[in-house]
Amino acid sequence: MDRPAEENAGPAHTPSVPKRDTWRMIQSTMMATRKTTVILAMLLLAGVFVMPCAHGDNGELVLGVSPLLDEQDTRRQFQPLCDYLGTVTQRPCRIVTRPNYLTYWESMRRGQTYNLLLDDAHFTDYRIQKMGYTVLAKIPHTVTYSLAIPRSAKIHDPARLVGRRIATLGIPSMGAAFLNGLFPQPSKQPIPVEVDNAAEGFALLRSGKVEAAILPTPLVREEILRGAELRVLLSTAPIPQMGISVAPDIDPDTRKVLQKALLQAHKSPAGQKLLAELGIERFDAATATIYKGQARILQQYWGY
Repeated sequence: MDRPAEENAGPAHTPSVPKRDTWRMIQSTMMATRKTTVILAMLLLAGVFVMPCAHGDNGELVLGVSPLLDEQDTRRQFQPLCDYLGTVTQRPCRIVTRPNYLTYWESMRRGQTYNLLLDDAHFTDYRIQKMGYTVLAKIPHTVTYSLAIPRSAKIHDPARLVGRRIATLGIPSMGAAFLNGLFPQPSKQPIPVEVDNAAEGFALLRSGKVEAAILPTPLVREEILRGAELRVLLSTAPIPQMGISVAPDIDPDTRKVLQKALLQAHKSPAGQKLLAELGIERFDAATATIYKGQARILQQYWGY
């Protein structure tokens, strides 16, 4: 996992929340390139595709994590967090993963799958405002998204990407919203190519099947450090890093135990081992105020 930190990988650009007709235009383009995703979305909205109920029974903690990584890597990366929280609460804990943001959004929105989540800022705010969740802690600092292009590409202005293919995490991810905001004019749009996780986006970029990819800056930086021939064209304005929130049906005493264990993790050997696994130095205190307003981008998506 990347080491989250405040990002300065490129000039900050603050994308605006696009108008509804802009998003419809992008959706129509995506329909031509990713028919499977659109069919799945229709099934979800029609209620044909039913997510299996996985909400914790008998005091079980069910941890969800936003699908920046593929399902296998998500389980491998965050199982230590699940084990740590299970130990301090003396409850079983398991991770439930989803293959992409669309299915993740739907299962999270139904409120029947997870009772504990490590999640992006917009989803964290959504659950606080709409579902009564309480945010316990957060990964330190802020995070940005970067528009990455091949190092050899002779592009110095994002406007040159109009009409070209850009890989992005699927709707309703923060990456998809940022991409939408970078190109607000309906007549001047790139072609979004939806990917299930960051690794797919990098693979498309390496193979030349897309001209750019917009992905979390820490992951872009990590890919470059591993030798990828990429450079950052621009980075977005920073947003709060991922937060850990808990469902309202978790009793107050357990919430306190969870929060204390997270915020004091850097003070114990078990906690220090966990932090080393996650690649962070500590967890920071978090409140609803930190995430307030981040969910506004979901007004462009289904089910808000």
